[in-house]
Amino acid sequence: MRHNICMVSDFFHPNAGGVESHIYQLSQCLIKRGHKVIVVTHKYQDRVGIRYLTNFLKVYYLPVCVVYNQASLPTIFNTMALIRDICVREQVTIIHGHSAFSTLCQEAILHGRNLGLKAVFTDHSLFGFADASSIITNKFLHFCLCDINHVICVSYTSKENTVLRASLHPSTVSVIPNAVDTSMFTPDPSQRQPGQITIVVVSRLVYRKGVDLLAAVLPVICGRHDDVHFLIGGDGPKRLILEEVCEKHQLHDRMELLGSIAHADVRNVLVQGDIFLNTSLTEAFCMAIVEAASCGLKVVSTCVGGIPEVLPEDMIQLAQPSLDDLVEALETAIRSVRDNVGISPAEAHSRVQEYYRWDEVAERTEKVYDRVARHPTKSLADRLYSFHSCGPVAGKVFVLLVMLCRLWMMVLDWWRPAEHIDIVPDLQRCRDAVHHEHTLPNVGSNYLVSNGRRPMRSTSSDSRHVT
Repeated sequence: MRHNICMVSDFFHPNAGGVESHIYQLSQCLIKRGHKVIVVTHKYQDRVGIRYLTNFLKVYYLPVCVVYNQASLPTIFNTMALIRDICVREQVTIIHGHSAFSTLCQEAILHGRNLGLKAVFTDHSLFGFADASSIITNKFLHFCLCDINHVICVSYTSKENTVLRASLHPSTVSVIPNAVDTSMFTPDPSQRQPGQITIVVVSRLVYRKGVDLLAAVLPVICGRHDDVHFLIGGDGPKRLILEEVCEKHQLHDRMELLGSIAHADVRNVLVQGDIFLNTSLTEAFCMAIVEAASCGLKVVSTCVGGIPEVLPEDMIQLAQPSLDDLVEALETAIRSVRDNVGISPAEAHSRVQEYYRWDEVAERTEKVYDRVARHPTKSLADRLYSFHSCGPVAGKVFVLLVMLCRLWMMVLDWWRPAEHIDIVPDLQRCRDAVHHEHTLPNVGSNYLVSNGRRPMRSTSSDSRHVT
């Protein structure tokens, strides 16, 4: 079954991160499997409008306001006309949103459901239940997911967390882990410095990535081992703390802050190291440790969230998120590097290649799409009942919001009817048609794509091109 899929998130290229990489790699694999995929995100600096990536992956950069940490301003109604036009023009059948932090994702799912489309959501993060920000985020997530067709989580820990936060039935949630393009993360021990042990950290320098814990570890390890060097890649508001530690303990020749690193350059940094250190305080699935293991590094990580599910015990050294435990785990890893014990970089790369493959992730996601496509369409009354069950007060507010969205959608249908919106040509299918045309013999029936609405049989038997 072929699907027209719209990936939606505030986090995409040129921004770098796990969610961005996941969307891009999954989209490329789905295109190769014959599906049409587009991506919708917000603008990045002067990158506004439509851009094309590899394999004619079309990306819509919407002109919406960004307020904090690359998340767009939640407005609901301002994005409705844009989302509606895109879904109609691209003949979208499934909206696939990514990340609970993305307000654009949640708005697109709401608008897509009002258009009668199927909706899937992938949760990439873990949230708490006690602090104010988590309570507010969880309530909005509950509002978004009470009308969802299916949810995908990247680990079983993430599934438990999402089911509790959004009050979902476990049968509507599947676990499909992330993957890594191992061809981009190959080991190269020749890049390591002889006589020196290099500990690599590649992460956004924010609180939840445990930068404060990293700052406490640096002087302890450097004080105990004269041959240890830290290579830290990434940027963020917590970088100042690392710079202060460097100044205070005179570690200028022992640590190097590389700043923001493009995803294509991460491998070049990883292969310089012997040990990869992850100090995250919460993680649903840590892509960074998989990439590091693929490059043959010994991995030391905090034992939080879904991290214990990611790598087997002989490929990772786990520690509690405390200074003493993390230092002890690093000491064990340093000794193993000096004694040259443990699995070789080539074996680690081979095992990661076996464990995590994007084509397998795409195949499992495709099964979710097929299942969702067979779901019967819910009536407006059933949808309103789902929203009303979100709480005695919040439920009534959500019902009012949904009704206002429906009314605004009716105004848009009257002002700009769907039949007056041009359907864009499917360039991904055109490319396949061109390839088919040049690789197969002429069997006497050629096709032209006219205005993108449907293929038209050519009236000329000599036609050998696609417009």
